[in-house]
Amino acid sequence: MKVLAITLWVLLFFILKNTKFVVCVGICRENEQRALESLKKEVDDRLDIPSSWVVGKDCCAWEGVVCNNLTRRVIELHIRYLRIDNLEWLSSFLSLENLEMYHVDLREATNWLQVINMLPSLVDLSLSNCSLNSITNLLHHNFSSLETLDLSSTKFNSPIPNWVFNLSNLVSLNLSDCNFTGPFPDFPVNLASLTTFKAFENSFNCLLPEWLFDLSNLEHLNLRSSSIKGAIPNGNITTLKYLDLSDNNLNSTIPNWLYRCKDLESLYLSENRLEGAVSSLISNLSSITNIDISGNMLTGKLPNVIGILGKLEFLSLSKNQFEGQVSELFIGRSNFFSRGLGNTSSLMELRLDGNKLTGTLPKSLGQLSMLEYFFISNNKLEGVVTESHFSKLMQLQLFSASRNNLTLKVSRNWIPPFQATNIAIGGWNIGPLFPMWLRTQEMIMNVDISDGGIQGEVPTWFWNLSSQIVFLNLSHNQFIGEVPIISTASWLVGLGGPWLMYLGSNNFSGSLPRISMSITELDLSNNFFSKGLSNFLCEAKNVSYNLEILNLGRNNLSEEIPNCWMNWSKLKVLIMRENNLIGGIPRSMEILNSLLSLDLRRNRLNGPFPSSLENCTKLHKIDLAENEFVGGLPSWLGMRFSTLIVFILRSNKFNGELPQELCQLKDLQILDLANNTFVGTIPRCIGNFSAMVKGKKEVGDDDELNYSYFFGVLRESAMVTNKGNKYQYDTILALFTSMDISSNNLSGDIPITLTRLAGLRSFNFSKNNLIGRIPNDIGDMKVLESVDLSENQFYGQIPQSFSSLSTLSYLNLSDNNLSGMIPLSTQLQSFDPTSFQGNKLCGLPLLLNCSSNGSIPYCEYEDDESDKDEVDWFYISMAIGFALSFWGVCGSLLFKRSWRHAYFRFLDRCWEMLLSKLPIY
Repeated sequence: MKVLAITLWVLLFFILKNTKFVVCVGICRENEQRALESLKKEVDDRLDIPSSWVVGKDCCAWEGVVCNNLTRRVIELHIRYLRIDNLEWLSSFLSLENLEMYHVDLREATNWLQVINMLPSLVDLSLSNCSLNSITNLLHHNFSSLETLDLSSTKFNSPIPNWVFNLSNLVSLNLSDCNFTGPFPDFPVNLASLTTFKAFENSFNCLLPEWLFDLSNLEHLNLRSSSIKGAIPNGNITTLKYLDLSDNNLNSTIPNWLYRCKDLESLYLSENRLEGAVSSLISNLSSITNIDISGNMLTGKLPNVIGILGKLEFLSLSKNQFEGQVSELFIGRSNFFSRGLGNTSSLMELRLDGNKLTGTLPKSLGQLSMLEYFFISNNKLEGVVTESHFSKLMQLQLFSASRNNLTLKVSRNWIPPFQATNIAIGGWNIGPLFPMWLRTQEMIMNVDISDGGIQGEVPTWFWNLSSQIVFLNLSHNQFIGEVPIISTASWLVGLGGPWLMYLGSNNFSGSLPRISMSITELDLSNNFFSKGLSNFLCEAKNVSYNLEILNLGRNNLSEEIPNCWMNWSKLKVLIMRENNLIGGIPRSMEILNSLLSLDLRRNRLNGPFPSSLENCTKLHKIDLAENEFVGGLPSWLGMRFSTLIVFILRSNKFNGELPQELCQLKDLQILDLANNTFVGTIPRCIGNFSAMVKGKKEVGDDDELNYSYFFGVLRESAMVTNKGNKYQYDTILALFTSMDISSNNLSGDIPITLTRLAGLRSFNFSKNNLIGRIPNDIGDMKVLESVDLSENQFYGQIPQSFSSLSTLSYLNLSDNNLSGMIPLSTQLQSFDPTSFQGNKLCGLPLLLNCSSNGSIPYCEYEDDESDKDEVDWFYISMAIGFALSFWGVCGSLLFKRSWRHAYFRFLDRCWEMLLSKLPIY
């Protein structure tokens, strides 16, 4: 019994010594009690602190304080949502093992690292969201016992200090969202115990270090969105369970060592530039549940061996260049149904959209009973989809398959087995009858049946259902009739939107429908709506609409634009082009200070340039072309529209001189002032258009011009007259630059600063009164595609530098006073001779040969009968001139005596004066 008692006491002592209690018996050590009370005093007047922080009360009982039961020393501190300017008080806690500060403002505690380095027992250190602004290198650190280090969500803006990579006992390292810069160290590191490394959302801008993939215990690696570039290195690591390298700039193939990680559960490599095929070795990842390799440049056929992966729940292969039959993913021995148990498949989300997949949609898709989300839009599928394709999709919530050449054939009374929230089958052959099965979808919130060949009126029950739909796309069909009030279900209003209604390109008619205040995007373009805008804009009083995009273009709307825009202050895009609107721009449009795009092209609007736009300082585009606006351009244009990219005033009645302030439009890419009556000279400062100076751009540089909530649904566009034709630029708008001031009354020469615009692709100065020489340095404009200087008064030779314009595809220099030889190049000689007619030019493509010095040779012509009969008016004119001069002078002296005597007296005086000047010998 005595031995048993002693054993129990020893066991009890061991348990007590190694057990941590939130509330401990006894009180804090005196020095630690004072330290915490000093902390309380510092923060007491700033923010609310926990009610348990009472001076005089044992600090071991304070919330967030944990003490060792026997030693009464503080071993854990958990502090949140305070502001602490000094951490000197921490130096009293020599037994502290766990320090967690979350959302503690430490921006004034500049010596935080030096103080914490004095804590020799620290095992877990977490300073997440603590507003730290610097981290220094330590010559000597006391973190040998540190196992967890979390510095996430700070803004260091510096490289990771070297001491971090020499924590041999470190198990978990979290440096995410710290704005760390690269590169990683290239010296040997000592992180042998590391299992978790998170450093996502940084700015390393470097290659991946090879040592990272030799850490034999690493299980979790997350470097998402950290500006990593180059190749994924070779590695020996096989312990990985979680790998996220997505949203970087990696450009290699997927390395084979990755397929040996049999414990890997999640693989995220999306939004990089990975290339090559996916190896069949991917079937080795038997533990995988999530695969996302979307947004790369992967090629080849779909890896059908993926079907062996029985635990797979999420698979995204979208936005790559996979090709071949989509059915290859579903058939054969290695597929989702390799065990013949399709109804027990674990797959919940499948993304194949944005590839080059062909063939028909396999019916075996309908056996994925757990499938909730399916994306296969923007491929090249064709064939018929029937009810059997959905037979067991009872969990289906989202079905996105738009932009394929598929035909939906289901019975008129078909009831789908699912209750979906999102149905997107735009571009399918659905019609001509309206799809009645949509009536069964009680939870539907997003519907796209655009371009479906559907005819007739929209059923009343669908208009009632549409009140709960937040995205509705019925565009590009053949719907007729009037559109009722577009309302929003009351139970959805609290969600805050967005509500997008796209009804364009149909045959809807009648007045514009009233809309709910919650609607954020409305497209009614390309229909037959008539009458005015007053009922639509002005009916409601003292309310604030959430509408951001309004497209009413290409209808039959008439009357004046009403002066009641006060309720529409959130508008960002306003398109009313190609209607019959009259009058001026109302003053109340000055409230639209969020406006980004204004398109009023081809109406009958008049008056001066609208001063109400002076407050719309965020505009990217102004298109007032083909109206009847008059007067000059205000000088405030350049100062107020600093973000303007497209400025089109073509075919109006604007006049006066072009203001110098236009040159302040640094972002301007397209300037079209053609077919007006502007006078004066071209501003000498046109070389200041910065956006036209820049070199090569890329598609995607204009993401701010994608206005719709759904990327790509509505993006900025510009109608540009180029090379004699009209072109609509939208997806490549970022690539195009143009200047057109043709058909005005401009005079003077071309400013030499024009040649600074190295990024300009097209300019048209034709049909003016311009004079002078074409600038010699025009060859510096290396991306020029179109030049039109016709019908002016330019003289001199065509600059030799024209021959270096290899991109030039349109040229018109006709009807000027140019002379000499047309420069030799592969481009100029390929143009039609009419491009050079009406000048004094020679050389190909003209039939007139040049002399050896490049001038037009003198040619003698043989006289013919017609020449002999012609009167030589030059000699006749000379004879008449001589006769008039002779008799006008000599005849007067002959017949007028007084004039004759005066003339001879004048000669006598001249002779006497001459004799007096001669020397006498």
